[in-house]
Amino acid sequence: MAQSLILLCIGLPWAGAVVAWLVRNEQERSQHALAVAFSVAAGLASLVLIPYASSEVVLRLPIGGLFGDVTFVADGLGVFLAAVATVVGSLAVIFSVAYMHGDPQLGRFYALVLLFIGAMVGLVLSNNMLFLFFFWEITALCSYALISYYNDDPKAVAAGIEALIMTQVGGVGLLGGALVVYALLGSYEIDAFLKNAATLGTTPLAWMAFGFLIAAAAKSAQFPFQTWLPDAMEAPTPVSALIHAATMVNAGVYLLARFYPAFAPVPGWRTAVVAVGVVSALMAACMALVSPDLKRALAYSTVSQLGYMVYAVGVGGFFASQFHLLSHAVFKALLFLAAGAVIHAVGTRDMMKMGALGPRMPFVRNVFVVGAAALAGLPILNGFWSKELVLEAGLHDGPAWALTLMLVGAGLTACYTFRMVWLVFFGEARTRLRAHDATASMRVSLALLTIGTVFTWQLAGSFARFLEGTLPFHKIHALGTAEVVGEILVAPLTWVALGVIALGLLAWWRRDQLAGVADSFDWLAVAASKSFGFERINEQVVGVTLAVANAVRVTQPGHLSWNLVGIIGGLVAVLIFLTWGA
Repeated sequence: MAQSLILLCIGLPWAGAVVAWLVRNEQERSQHALAVAFSVAAGLASLVLIPYASSEVVLRLPIGGLFGDVTFVADGLGVFLAAVATVVGSLAVIFSVAYMHGDPQLGRFYALVLLFIGAMVGLVLSNNMLFLFFFWEITALCSYALISYYNDDPKAVAAGIEALIMTQVGGVGLLGGALVVYALLGSYEIDAFLKNAATLGTTPLAWMAFGFLIAAAAKSAQFPFQTWLPDAMEAPTPVSALIHAATMVNAGVYLLARFYPAFAPVPGWRTAVVAVGVVSALMAACMALVSPDLKRALAYSTVSQLGYMVYAVGVGGFFASQFHLLSHAVFKALLFLAAGAVIHAVGTRDMMKMGALGPRMPFVRNVFVVGAAALAGLPILNGFWSKELVLEAGLHDGPAWALTLMLVGAGLTACYTFRMVWLVFFGEARTRLRAHDATASMRVSLALLTIGTVFTWQLAGSFARFLEGTLPFHKIHALGTAEVVGEILVAPLTWVALGVIALGLLAWWRRDQLAGVADSFDWLAVAASKSFGFERINEQVVGVTLAVANAVRVTQPGHLSWNLVGIIGGLVAVLIFLTWGA
């Protein structure tokens, strides 16, 4: 049964992608209906797969040779992320029925979205590193195509190219690690690698560990690759929700979590992971605090919250990182889709032009406030419990300096979250905008995500046991939901964190009285508004790349025959290298 369900989880979205592509754009209702049907069916298949989770290989497709067999393992980590990708993805598709109404290239949109969802499922369920890389690259291709979906907009095209280039840096690290494993073990199997990692030697394992860290940082938009994700906001808002909550950025955190048992003993690796998470969380929080763009502010918050997950992996809080990933997937999808409803209604992303939209959009206001409270870490919503688990993990096994900075990040999160809510829905109207509440199809997705934001924390115990029983290498100590709640409520750190969050909320509420203090940090605000110089660095890298491309242009005479010689010659060289390595 598990074999069939895995094939359905991957195959249904991909079949839907083909069907959506083949249906003519003039048949818009059919395209909407088919996309919703295939995505919901995939979501249901992933939920049915949960009881069949195990640590054993459940599907093997023999290919042999240099590529090994294509194997899939439906363990707790993979099944959980497959459910996130398909369920949240299906809600994004349902939301798209209203948001993308009348789009002239609807078939292309749905084909790419469904291909994206299926690729993410394949990525997290794959037990073969080479085919994990294969699915990894498909997600990169889909993200590029969807970010630059409005291909007559130069900003969208540039953002898509930026995302593709940066995530390809990560792809190099992942492929290199897979080849090292094959050269040393003769297999690409992930479970075989985790079982025998200690026998590989310190140097190869260190190269893999730091290569995979680069891959994860690039994919999850962590320092120093954080700039592509905010720029990706040129995509349609349902795509933004899909990338931020269900697919792309979760892949990097997944990679660190999946291979943590093998890489944790590598000297300096855990410290590097912690540093990446802390720097990403703080930098992105500062940028969210000064961004006037609603979607970009939410994008910065995604980078920051992913930083918390990366930090949790670095301090050994595997369950905390994955539980916060679950919470974040729900409340961030809610926030992005609610933001999409606002943008769809008022026609702008600029929060400086909004204000006082709450009375005219009461449903959207209410669900956005719920999502914002979860993001800020307010009780009793899912973000509160999972973020406290992350901080508790840092208290027990992480350095004090990192925990202190993550507490500062919690205060900044509360401040920029309250700022977003106030600028959009409260205060005075700063411009005259036409607004209307969410449509019926939008409300379906928003209502379900709101329910999830309020109640998914109650899955803590079941989720912990689910992971403990199917991940033999991760050594998870599962607690029941009541034990998790009790542990958090009696921990002094919880009340310290709530105090810091309260200070963050108060800082925005009393911003006029604190204007003098804020003026002393103008230098930080200016740096944050300019992405701390990283956009300038990106421009320089692009300039160097163009210069090198112009220099080697003479090797491309424009003759098809010589181009084919180069392509085939490169392929032969790679195959010779693989054979020699084998």
